[in-house]
Amino acid sequence: MAHGAIYPDLEGKTVIVTGGGSGIGASIVTHFARQKAKVGLIDINAAAAASVAKTVADGGGHAHAAVCDLRDVDATRSAIEEIRQKFGPIGILVNNAAHDERHKTEDVTSAYWDDRIAVNLKHQFFCAQAVLPDMKAAKAGSIINFGSTSWMVGQGGMAAYTAAKSAVLGLTRSLARDFGTYNIRVNAIAPGWIMTERQIDLWLTPEGEKELMERQCLKRKLYPDDIARFTVFLASDEASACTNQQYVVDGGWV
Repeated sequence: MAHGAIYPDLEGKTVIVTGGGSGIGASIVTHFARQKAKVGLIDINAAAAASVAKTVADGGGHAHAAVCDLRDVDATRSAIEEIRQKFGPIGILVNNAAHDERHKTEDVTSAYWDDRIAVNLKHQFFCAQAVLPDMKAAKAGSIINFGSTSWMVGQGGMAAYTAAKSAVLGLTRSLARDFGTYNIRVNAIAPGWIMTERQIDLWLTPEGEKELMERQCLKRKLYPDDIARFTVFLASDEASACTNQQYVVDGGWV
């Protein structure tokens, strides 16, 4: 969607969005670009990341795609440094990347568990660690970690994912406490069921949609733009007193 508020303080800010090549992440990238921010997107899918960056550039914005597997901490640090060299010190970090692969508890191995934690939680900490020097030097910054409502509603069939996503809240509150003295704000967003292409292709069924409409207060589907608009607000100075919190954006399911 093209509509939405403009926040002048975001103009010229360097923003990193992980998982920015598709879904919610891609929408967040384009919404920050609309604010005239300089957006570095990190994604494992080179073609998807390049496509989003090109879309932004074609619209007159500034975006740079850095390709890496966020499970590799050294590669992640290198990708962040690549964006820093391109656009300058990082002012905003959006830890969006995740993967909600379903799995049976009986089938989970130690290696698979570690992989799911790496995909859905570990990189959030190390991305934050990598941008903190810039934010401490500026005495300003916003880190937004993405959680999920899946663990709040008691969703089954992916215990490693829900465990990781519930831990995002603890990580958020610890970082907010540790770095608030530097005027660095750290918050979490817990999206509900958002209609990305992946969700529609893999999980949306008539039965699931019926349950969604019964349980949500708002009787409409939610889309990536619904999350992106709130993310941009939370990163802006309009939310300058907001930190140490988790914000549920789910149409009133939880």
